[in-house]
Amino acid sequence: MKETSRFYIPGATQKLMHNQQGNTYRIMTWTPDGEAPVNGYPVIYVLDGNAVFGTFAETLRLQSSGPRRQEPVVVVGIGYDISFPFSTERRFVDYTVPASTSELPQRKHPGPWPENGGADAFLDFIEQEIKPAIEQNIPIDPNRQALFGHSLGGFFTLYALFTRPGQFQYYAAGSPSVWWKDKVIFQYAEQFLAAFHSEDETDRRLFIGVGSEEHAHMVRGAGALNQLLNQENRNRLSTKLACYEGENHISVLLPFISQAIRDFRGAWDKQQSSFLI
Repeated sequence: MKETSRFYIPGATQKLMHNQQGNTYRIMTWTPDGEAPVNGYPVIYVLDGNAVFGTFAETLRLQSSGPRRQEPVVVVGIGYDISFPFSTERRFVDYTVPASTSELPQRKHPGPWPENGGADAFLDFIEQEIKPAIEQNIPIDPNRQALFGHSLGGFFTLYALFTRPGQFQYYAAGSPSVWWKDKVIFQYAEQFLAAFHSEDETDRRLFIGVGSEEHAHMVRGAGALNQLLNQENRNRLSTKLACYEGENHISVLLPFISQAIRDFRGAWDKQQSSFLI
């Protein structure tokens, strides 16, 4: 069979961006066909874009077409200039807070833990450079923005919610690495809960997903964090946990992505109450 052209996803584009440290990122964008909503498109910013942007784009493309099409949503994948799904070294820098070797478990892979601790700089990059670049070309609803991350990206998603809750309204943390730095994310959660006021005019929603076949500490950690966040009735914070039977750390991505998209679309639908627990 002779190759005629490379496969592409209609409506998807990509470009390279550089942060202030000179690191290169591949920014992938999928935009629905047709006229934008009056208030702009809802948008999902997706970490590990090299691995999951295509899944998001094709899922949204299918759901946004046909007689039963659903509300159009833009997806923005934030990835790296690589040809494989994950950049391990870069993920440890971008998705974590600083941690010393004594604050981390023994690594299962050969060699020392990679350089880490750039979460705040990465959050700055998203807010100050990526978002404005997207909004220059696509009308975005500023009140319907989501952040999706998995594993270390799940830790980063939680960190973004707990330390800068104004950047997004919906947070999807898959298999979050709550173990990072002696479970420091629980401290950030406590600080967030102490400072979060119900008079804040904007709702925040968090969806945590984990597979039943992941390491037991991952499942326990996700459950413990969900329990902490739900220990009090907080009118402006809704938290949901899903454990997917039979799924492992990687296979859980597909059902979690599908449900996260549905929940994000329905989060502001007054007719849908199943999300709020």
